[in-house]
Amino acid sequence: METAGQIGLFGAAGAAGLSIAHALSAAGRRYRVIGRGRAALQASFGQDPLADIATWNPDDPASIAAAATGLQTAVYLVGVPYHEFAKHPVLMQKTLDGFRAAGVQRLILIGTVYPYGRPRSHPVTESHPRAPHTFKGKMRLAQENLVIDAHGRDGLDTLVLRLPDFYGPGVERSFLHRVFEGAARGTRAQMIGPIDVPHEFVFMPDVGPVVERLSRTPEAFGRVLHLAGAGTITQREVAARAYALAQRQPKLMVAGKSMLRVMGLFDPMLRELVEMHYLLTDPVVLDDSALARLIGPVTKTSYEAGIAQSFEAALRSAQQAAAQAA
Repeated sequence: METAGQIGLFGAAGAAGLSIAHALSAAGRRYRVIGRGRAALQASFGQDPLADIATWNPDDPASIAAAATGLQTAVYLVGVPYHEFAKHPVLMQKTLDGFRAAGVQRLILIGTVYPYGRPRSHPVTESHPRAPHTFKGKMRLAQENLVIDAHGRDGLDTLVLRLPDFYGPGVERSFLHRVFEGAARGTRAQMIGPIDVPHEFVFMPDVGPVVERLSRTPEAFGRVLHLAGAGTITQREVAARAYALAQRQPKLMVAGKSMLRVMGLFDPMLRELVEMHYLLTDPVVLDDSALARLIGPVTKTSYEAGIAQSFEAALRSAQQAAAQAA
């Protein structure tokens, strides 16, 4: 491990940005959070004296370069709406141009399993073919290829860290979030089925420490690495554990692929989930032994502990909402 340089989190306001920022702060490292709006960043990071707050326009390379000035390492966490995935490679190219202009030396892209397409092995290693059959997978592949091809050019080294689906306290964009909400509120949880297939989820607070260590590991760059979850679990098991913590019987409404198609007629977001439904019937389970060989053992929160923490966060949120409504 080397001495850490200044690091910036682009698209920092989401769950992954919060996790990485927490790990950087715990390590005593100064960091910069970059997003479109200052108010959201101020709310999340304004109390941390180690955090610098900057805004950017990711459509403007000059704005990107200004936000990246002085950074050694950039972590790219920028999301786009599910129905706008064509923006991923476009924004990535503009960002790369801005980083080169600012003299950024390292880039870590937080990636997904989408570029693999249907899994051909179990578990999946980094050598698995990248052969996406979905539009979203192809857009993520194009984004990745830009990052991979940029390695070693113009003084920039790059790394793709691939994650499975994620969950955690207050992580609203998780498949499992409505389960924790339902358990906490005693309401029916809407789920996307099938819910009895073993699936992999990474606990989002576990991601930050890994990214922090990788940012100080020069030999990690120039490659793709996996960070896996703590084994597999079914969505039904998650629901059973969450509702048990609330001393309630699970109340679930499960929508399969056919139901998603019908619901998608009225909800554009659900319509976009249809092509990715294969990940629930034939999930990608990651092998992250290469990561462990590189940086040593990776601490992973058990599903039991992760579900408990996620439920407790949902319970606090439900209690606050009830108090405000009273």
